[in-house]
Parts: sequence; C-alpha cells; structure tokens
Amino acid sequence: MTSVATTGIIAALAFLMMQLPSRAGSQSAPPLAATTIPTAQLMQPEELKLLLNGAAANRPLILQVGSRIMYDQSHIPGSEFAGPGSRDEGLSLLRGRVKTLTRGGFIVLYCGCCPWNRCPNVGGAYRTLHDMGFTNVKVLYIADNFGTDWANKGYPVAH
Repeated sequence: MTSVATTGIIAALAFLMMQLPSRAGSQSAPPLAATTIPTAQLMQPEELKLLLNGAAANRPLILQVGSRIMYDQSHIPGSEFAGPGSRDEGLSLLRGRVKTLTRGGFIVLYCGCCPWNRCPNVGGAYRTLHDMGFTNVKVLYIADNFGTDWANKGYPVAH
C-alpha cells in the first residue's frame, strides 16, 4: 500500500474515532467548524513550506491539533502534537502548551484529517488561542487532507 493510501486510511480512521463519544462521559459543545476561522487568518501550504525553508528566526511554532494517530504517522517537521481541537482534553493540552508564550508570538495550527469544511479540530483550537489573547495565529488551510495537500506535493514530512 502506498504511503498516500495509508495516510488517507489513517486520516479516515482518526476522523471516525473523534466522532465517538468520550469515555469520560463529559458533554462537550459541538466542535467549531473550520469555516468559522476568518479568511485573513488562513495560511496556504506553499506559504508555510517557504517559511520552513527560510531563516529559523522567521519560523512559527507549528502545532498539530488533530489526532495523535495522524501525528505519529506523518507530520510537518518541527511541529508539535497539541491535542485534538474537537475535544476538551485536546484543548486543555493546547492551553497548557501555550500558557507561558508571549501573546504576540507566531503560531500556526493545522490538522488535515479531512476536507476543510468537515474538519472538527482547527476551529476550536483557533478560538481557544484567540480567546487566550493570542494575536498572531494562522491556520494552515488544508483543502482535502494532509496527504493530498502537503505530503503528496513533496513538502517535508516527519514520521
């Protein structure tokens, strides 16, 4: 099986797993849609690739806010797993990761589990950082999925 097919299968499984109710029994608000993120806060994959190839001083903190399975299988080099943005536990991990950072620091969030208009993770993660006072947050616009819009374009990946 090709790595592209594997990435697609893992992304689909991760998305389905995130739809299951939490075992903790907590009632969470429905995830915020990716489409709620202001267009001005979106970053195209090519833009991020150029930043990764540029000076280290210009590189943002890159946080993957999808499933751990997706992150472990393939992720943007230098990115950190910050917990799924569709779950209270994931948002808690995200808040913990950024709590000591300056509110003007450059942060890029991404998921890539599924098509943009169905992504359950980036909307909540973006809103959380916005509500915490972060002012320089971008969200990587992944139209279809991480495999199609990043890995298959030959952009760098880590495993």
